[in-house]
Amino acid sequence: MNKIELWDILAGRAIIPLTDEQHGLLHRYLDLLIEANQRMNLTRITDRAAAELNHVGDALTLLPLLPTLIGTKVADVGTGGGVPGIPLAIALPNVRVTLIESTKKKAAFLTEAVAKLGLGNVNVLASRAEEAGAPDAATRESFDVAIARAVATMDWLAEWCLPLVKKGGKMLAMKGPKVNDELPVAKKAIQLCGGGEPVVHAVDLPGTEHRVIVEIQKAGRTDKRFPRDPTVAKGKAL
Repeated sequence: MNKIELWDILAGRAIIPLTDEQHGLLHRYLDLLIEANQRMNLTRITDRAAAELNHVGDALTLLPLLPTLIGTKVADVGTGGGVPGIPLAIALPNVRVTLIESTKKKAAFLTEAVAKLGLGNVNVLASRAEEAGAPDAATRESFDVAIARAVATMDWLAEWCLPLVKKGGKMLAMKGPKVNDELPVAKKAIQLCGGGEPVVHAVDLPGTEHRVIVEIQKAGRTDKRFPRDPTVAKGKAL
């Protein structure tokens, strides 16, 4: 199976047909990512075929769990080099994606890449997740979905992602086999930040090891105490 067939199959699970133009943008994004990675640390995956699978392919596994209505707002928390946010924005042009990245150099790359790709549905927020979800922030409880991949353990992710999501929205965490150990520890943080019962979805991505997506509905508003400022949290999860 080649990369085009794989991407089409993954998007097809959400009944989303990818056009030739979208395939071209996905390829162009990987060109930009791999080229920029020679100057700064954006990804540990430098092989092109591996990037096609583990970046674009992995991102597209989220599609069946994402609302696709026009104007849907998605936050990609700790996006790094733009995965999964940029591939999702390419696949879902009606969805508005905010890439949240606190490292200034990475945020600068994202801004440049978004401009070169002509993605009018993408915004880059050079900020920590705690700042974006703070009680006085305009972005607090403003998103329909918050996504995180390879960022932190579930207890931290709940505190960083759930305050960004509207009541009735959800967070999606892309995780590996360790999630079974992380979820019991994260139960308190999920509840304190307004989350419901986690649902774990198995991911079928040919050529990869065990992967899951943890879906947590936003059942109630987040208490204004959360997320905590890093100086208050002091590296200790809820």
